[in-house]
Amino acid sequence: MSYAVDFVTVSTTGLESSPVADALAGLRANEARYFKNKYDHVFTVEPADEAKETVDWVSRILEEERGIVIASPPLEATAFQVENIRMAYVFYRSGLSINVMYTVDDGGKRAVGFKLSDGMEVPEELASFKFARQKSKLAGTIRGSFFVIKGEY
Repeated sequence: MSYAVDFVTVSTTGLESSPVADALAGLRANEARYFKNKYDHVFTVEPADEAKETVDWVSRILEEERGIVIASPPLEATAFQVENIRMAYVFYRSGLSINVMYTVDDGGKRAVGFKLSDGMEVPEELASFKFARQKSKLAGTIRGSFFVIKGEY
């Protein structure tokens, strides 16, 4: 069942099994606020087992671009398009959030972003990345990193 993320009243709905559920919920709400304010888009997620196509697409990009396989199970995912940008998000039990920004137009920006919830360790499979810190009223301290997608997906 899909769930429209509320960034005013943050809820751990769908994320309860995460050891950092509150921080992950804040991270998810932070993304929802961004898309509502920038694109007037309602950020709606669904359980990962119902969003298999999205989870598989993100996993394929990680594997083919960098040989990365995320060890933590996915909890939720979403995919949508705003303007000419295809977006996908996967939220993992560990507190990790991965997003793919894929401009539909040829030559546009395409990247994978990683965000770590407050209180989680850097996953072993992402140890080679440097993470920058960002403060968020909803999510506390977010650590983020990214890489540019070179292939076509």
